[in-house]
Amino acid sequence: NVIDRIDEFGLAAWIALMVVSFALFWPAGLAVLAFLIWSGRMGCSKGRGFGRWHENWHRRRAEWRAGSRGSGSGNSAFDEYRTETIRRLEDEEKEFHDFLGRLRQAKDRAEFDQFMADRRRRADEGTSAPEPGQA
Repeated sequence: NVIDRIDEFGLAAWIALMVVSFALFWPAGLAVLAFLIWSGRMGCSKGRGFGRWHENWHRRRAEWRAGSRGSGSGNSAFDEYRTETIRRLEDEEKEFHDFLGRLRQAKDRAEFDQFMADRRRRADEGTSAPEPGQA
């Protein structure tokens, strides 16, 4: 099977095939790209990206914290420092997300206020200007 043979070489072979296909006949390259995305070989359909990174970070942090409760490092001072640092970082993360929310809200408010000011200005210009043909 051709697909299995290309899979043996890995993702680099698929990308090379796609580039060559685009160079020779662009619809064939587009078909190879569609196949790669549809089959999951490119990883695009598996929800990867920043969201995946963020979820992995939280999962790894939870695993680390769960592991540190049971076993510990053997050094109580370090374990206490680690626990306090993690708590502080979680608090800072929450504060940062709250700050971003307030920043977005302030930006939205400023854009809305600008829109309303422009709308009022246009309405005032429309009522104060004489009608065409009247002088």
